Amino acid sequence: MDKNQVCCGHQTPKIILMIIGMVLLAGIVTIAILRHRIVNQPQYQVSVVGQGKISYQPDVANITVGIQIDKMAKADEALKQLNDKMNGIVNALKAAGIKDEDLKTQNYSLFPQYDYINNVSTSSGYSANEQLIVKVNNIKTDPSLVGKVVEAASKAGANQIVGISYDVSNLEELKQQARIKGISDAKTKASVLARAASVRLGDIVGWWENVIQAPGVNSTYYDSAKGGMGGGAVAPSLPNGNQDIIIEINVSYRIK
Repeated sequence: MDKNQVCCGHQTPKIILMIIGMVLLAGIVTIAILRHRIVNQPQYQVSVVGQGKISYQPDVANITVGIQIDKMAKADEALKQLNDKMNGIVNALKAAGIKDEDLKTQNYSLFPQYDYINNVSTSSGYSANEQLIVKVNNIKTDPSLVGKVVEAASKAGANQIVGISYDVSNLEELKQQARIKGISDAKTKASVLARAASVRLGDIVGWWENVIQAPGVNSTYYDSAKGGMGGGAVAPSLPNGNQDIIIEINVSYRIK
């Protein structure tokens, strides 16, 4: 037997093992690729934004009234005058039909005041402030209630009408109606776009909402600078009209 035959005889098992190894490796790679494609299928998605709008008439108003006391000689004098005037306002509001649970203190403060003369700071007394949030219900039934409450507070000594915001008692119910309309609008838009793009829509895989307008997001305010010390106020006309709740719904579809 010559040397070439001996050499080839020794190499044959190694070559066979290498071929078997390459085949096994190719099989493993192929299986891995197939498994990846089966388990991790491409997720083609599209998102469409729909809008739901619900109109409503507010039935609740929140009025912020206040008392500002300026430059009293002593701190306790400022507080006494503030408390006396606020007690008078609270009594007047109760007489106008406001319940205890619909009165909430928002701010109560006492602070010194200074005058600057020739660049010298001199104490000029003490100032005190208190603000009260007044919740007025049933304004849909009687729209004049808001003006009557402002008038009562002003006559009792309130010298600040900080703001009025309007609300609705069944807010969550109205928001849900707006959401449903938003989803319906998104579904209609998605169907039209799918036909135009010649694709088929699969399941909805998610959605999120964006509140564009609602009580607490965009409120209507009536603002007033400091008025006089009250006593001669006339009930103002404060129409609130119909308002809208607007919610956008972004709906994501899987494309088949």
